[in-house]
Amino acid sequence: MSAPKDIILKGGQLFFVRVLVFSSLVFGLRYVEWRWLHSLNMSQWWISVPLVTAETYSLIDGLLFGMAMWRSGRRKKPEPLNRRATVDVMITTYNEPIELVMATARAAKSISYPHATYILDDGKRDELRERALAEDCGYITRGEEWVNRPLHAKAGNLNNALMVTSGEFLLILDADMRAEPQILDETLGYFNDPKVALVQTPQIFWNVKNEDPLGSQAPLFYGPIMRGKDGWNSAFFCGSNAILRREALMQLALTGYVQDVATVLKETLRRSKKIVKRARKQAAGMPSVASALQEISAAARDARRAVRRGTSLGEVTHEFQRRVRAASRDTIHDDLAQMRQDLESLGDAGAATSLALMEREEAIVNRLSELDASPLQALTSLKEMVETFDVGRAHEGQPLMPLATISVTEDMATAMRLHALGWKSVYHDHLLAHGMAPEDLGAALQQRLRWAQGTLQVMLRENPLAKRGLSVAQRLMYFATMWNYLSGFANFVFVAAPVLYLNFNERPVHAYSTDFLLHLLPYIIANQGMFMLISWKRGQKNIPTWRGQQYSFALFPLWIRAALTTVANVYFGRPLGFVVTPKTRAETSTAQMLKLVWPQIAAMAVLVLSTFVGFIKLYLGVAPSVEGTWLNVVWVAIDLLWMSVVFRAASYRGFEAPAP
Repeated sequence: MSAPKDIILKGGQLFFVRVLVFSSLVFGLRYVEWRWLHSLNMSQWWISVPLVTAETYSLIDGLLFGMAMWRSGRRKKPEPLNRRATVDVMITTYNEPIELVMATARAAKSISYPHATYILDDGKRDELRERALAEDCGYITRGEEWVNRPLHAKAGNLNNALMVTSGEFLLILDADMRAEPQILDETLGYFNDPKVALVQTPQIFWNVKNEDPLGSQAPLFYGPIMRGKDGWNSAFFCGSNAILRREALMQLALTGYVQDVATVLKETLRRSKKIVKRARKQAAGMPSVASALQEISAAARDARRAVRRGTSLGEVTHEFQRRVRAASRDTIHDDLAQMRQDLESLGDAGAATSLALMEREEAIVNRLSELDASPLQALTSLKEMVETFDVGRAHEGQPLMPLATISVTEDMATAMRLHALGWKSVYHDHLLAHGMAPEDLGAALQQRLRWAQGTLQVMLRENPLAKRGLSVAQRLMYFATMWNYLSGFANFVFVAAPVLYLNFNERPVHAYSTDFLLHLLPYIIANQGMFMLISWKRGQKNIPTWRGQQYSFALFPLWIRAALTTVANVYFGRPLGFVVTPKTRAETSTAQMLKLVWPQIAAMAVLVLSTFVGFIKLYLGVAPSVEGTWLNVVWVAIDLLWMSVVFRAASYRGFEAPAP
């Protein structure tokens, strides 16, 4: 797949980046091959195998990064949109301060391209409604149809608004993201291409110091990485500062609806034999139900055959529901007949009542059927199967869900589905909105945990490697982002390995020899050289790009927690507990914040202690090797450097900066 024609890939720097990417591939494969085949210390396999597995993980991670960098270029400025279009600007909010939301709304109203501005309030606040209407902003909240049904957080909020608005394009903004007046003028031109569904712009935060102690800015991601993904038509929706085509979202809603209904229906039919068997056990002592269950079993069997023949799901559903209703009515008739017999056995009075019952029987049957009061409704397993055949999706707030609801972060899954349908995306690398980052460590950790959990939910539920419609490159670009959140396990091994060597002489390699260094150093030099060249002068507002790399390592306990909780959620139904990132700083002490990163502090203490143990062994002449000890001491120093950021983060409480 060739890069989009309007992406500029030329330049000497890109040539050197590609040389380093290729070198990293060659030296990395050489090193990992040597590690697996020639250096494993299988007498201590329990640390040797995890370490080489972690190194292999890191190689794959680096190669996926290098693949993105291979096409990291800039888009040419698009021509203006060749027609007048309608645009809805949607500001999503739940419990953010009202003044903050209104400041965002005022900035949105100042956008120069004609548009309508809507505040989507999931908090249903009367004060915000009054303020919005007073400043001529639309105000949208959910109706009664969402009561006692899944809300799907921000995705549900947007999906609800999509059904009551009509703009051809949507600019989506978080409650704190203040757009520049020219945001639509600069981006709508990309939609001259009728296959472009999404234009994403960078995110940057005005309330962050240049040293970025919480790692909130992401200049590397919102620079070379997103430009590289754009080169493979894989730039994805990042939740805010993005413009989307309504037509694409509605196509996504319709195809998603059909796929979801088909999947649930087929799964229910597959399990129908077991469901009817459970219903028969529940119906013990209910003779009138036995024949009805026989008919429903036959109806399910015929439905399975019809699906295999390719009959439309609508026809299958209609016929199955008709037969269930008929079986239900027959059951009620049988029960009423038994009641008449019982009444007639009581004498003349009973016979008179039986006659009156017979005269009104049809009306009674109709009424009981309308009320779903058939004895069949008492069979919970059967009731659940019948409800599955409701193509109206009564269990949801609305049948059509344009934005994906399979994850607590709706953005990536939505973009991946759009790409799978053949739509294109664009990354416009120009700052056109400024937001607010978390102002304390607790809020930053909540935000990162939600991002990681949401991304991993998508990987487990709709793995891009198996997603139909995506190109090979798109599969890998999406998988690269998901793969990165599994780094917690590898980084744990990178912390544990030097500790085990310095304290207990556990050697994951046969020897830390010259041969080891000859294989390792070329790979490290090529890999880090690639990263340094890509990162050089990439920081936004002089914010260092390496801060993100530092946090990627330092937060390894959080990434492990995200992976474990996501597996529990996807496979065992454990709730994740969605939390909106706080927009105000917490009144907590540094000591309280340090408790949030106690695993990192404990790991650092163990690393420091291990270093002392290593030096003592050197002094006493009992170290397994001088070279191995010094190599592991350097390893410890690097680990400590990466994790030391948590101390500064724990004491940080934001700073007073003028809003844009």
